[in-house]
Amino acid sequence: MPYPYKDLNTLTLPSLIERSFSLYKDNILFGKVGGKTITYAEFYQEMQNIVSLLKENGINHGDKVVLLSENMPNWGIVYFAITYFGGVVVPILVDFHPSDIHHILRHSEAKAIFVSRRYIEVIKEATPNDIKLVVNIDDLSINTTLSSVDYLTRFKTQIKRLTNKQEHKPKSEDLAVILYTSGTTGHSKGVMLSHKNLVTNAMSAYLNVNIREEDIFLSILPLAHTLECTVGMIIPILHGSSVYYIDKVPTPSVLLNAMQKVKPTMLISVPLIIEKIYKTKILPNFHKSFIMKLLYGLPYSRKVLHKIAGAKLLESFGGRLRFFAIGGAGLATDVEKFLIEANFPYIIGYGLTETAPLLAGSILGKKPKLGSTGVSMVGVTLKIKDPDPKTGKGEIIAKSPSVMMGYFKNEHQTKEVMEDGWFLTGDLGYLDDEGYLFISGRSKNVLIGSGGENIFPEQVEAIINQNEYVIESLMLMQENKLIAKVHLNYDMLDEKFATNSKTEDKLKDDIEKLLEDIRKDVNSKISSYSKMIKFVEQREPFVKTPTKKIKRYLYQ
Repeated sequence: MPYPYKDLNTLTLPSLIERSFSLYKDNILFGKVGGKTITYAEFYQEMQNIVSLLKENGINHGDKVVLLSENMPNWGIVYFAITYFGGVVVPILVDFHPSDIHHILRHSEAKAIFVSRRYIEVIKEATPNDIKLVVNIDDLSINTTLSSVDYLTRFKTQIKRLTNKQEHKPKSEDLAVILYTSGTTGHSKGVMLSHKNLVTNAMSAYLNVNIREEDIFLSILPLAHTLECTVGMIIPILHGSSVYYIDKVPTPSVLLNAMQKVKPTMLISVPLIIEKIYKTKILPNFHKSFIMKLLYGLPYSRKVLHKIAGAKLLESFGGRLRFFAIGGAGLATDVEKFLIEANFPYIIGYGLTETAPLLAGSILGKKPKLGSTGVSMVGVTLKIKDPDPKTGKGEIIAKSPSVMMGYFKNEHQTKEVMEDGWFLTGDLGYLDDEGYLFISGRSKNVLIGSGGENIFPEQVEAIINQNEYVIESLMLMQENKLIAKVHLNYDMLDEKFATNSKTEDKLKDDIEKLLEDIRKDVNSKISSYSKMIKFVEQREPFVKTPTKKIKRYLYQ
């Protein structure tokens, strides 16, 4: 199916922003919650100012520019300015360890950095000699202490620009962004995305959800992650919508306050956020009395209770939400059942950094299939490689104009994931007769049972996590035995065990008995070769990636 945007004659970020500037110049583009806003016209002018700043300081087509900052309007201005003349953005997730940031600065061959005040000390610790320009992104001023471009260089650059009037605009196939992933396997790779990768991916969402000029996005995920960057910034700009940023750490109370002020119609999230709301705010209300528990156990009354809870949840989100996108990891089955029965306007998307990111998604307004990530996006072809004859499961592979150019300075790893034009996702799943995609888990995470059976830990963990006392879990193989580490809901445990009145030993015994009861219950619901011999309490929350997936390699 073709893309509908005939006036976007070249698939580049400059052509996208110029189209939006001409169509929506008076619309609000960016704003801070409770703060100032800027229109598309003001954004475009600020972007041109940054383009001049970069060129005057010797940053040219193909040069890499690091972007290290929390979310703010200037992030998007800088992102589009760098790519406007063919520069390459290197966004860095602020959650990265300083040593990882220093590695990216060196590995990316960056010539300039835009950094917020909050992370300037990280840059001071190790700024490679190749970096000539450091700009404070908060006010877009040059950091004269850390910058090394001299006035002679600036003068020569200005003379060169005056004598060469022809401005260089990037082509569709040109490199636009290098994204360093923070995966669950511990290996960080620089994913190279072209202008075409990003723009076609942004355009591919039009059949899944109707995005309007008057839509308001509230940004809560890091912009340096491709999910928020594409779906939460590039897509709104394509449609003339507005995006608001939170100027504080997005704690639950800060988020709820922001939602009441902005009243967003669009929100992009990861499963952990809605799962936590369900586990800690919604589910306890259905178990607080014997009568409520009894009613909740009956299908009809459960659906009524879910609709009431769903209406209250929408109201707490500002009352205008019509699109709640969930991506980055699998959604717990019990939570999705709640969302369906609550008539909550959610859709689930699937993709990877390497695909810019969207490959598949459910369609807003169409009844979802429980457990599915929807159908392939426009322009995307999905296939199952070497499917199992009985189950149809195999590795998900994809062809799409949004598949990456490769891994930066790593041809070997690029070849490992590309096969005859197909991108090998490393995810396992199957396609049903209607083309709906169901994901089983990561191929690298598969555990082998005693009889050689494939065990998908994500599927077992989803069952463990359905228990009201469990926040999250991790299934592992230790000494050829299956176990699970379990992080419990300690607020609920305080009520259940009256922890203030018990000794440490007694409390430990109670928790061990609870874990054993949960283990027996889970084992009764799974295949014999997947049964676990022990549940271990995980006192602290698991260490996660920026999209809230557990870093499995840390616990193996």
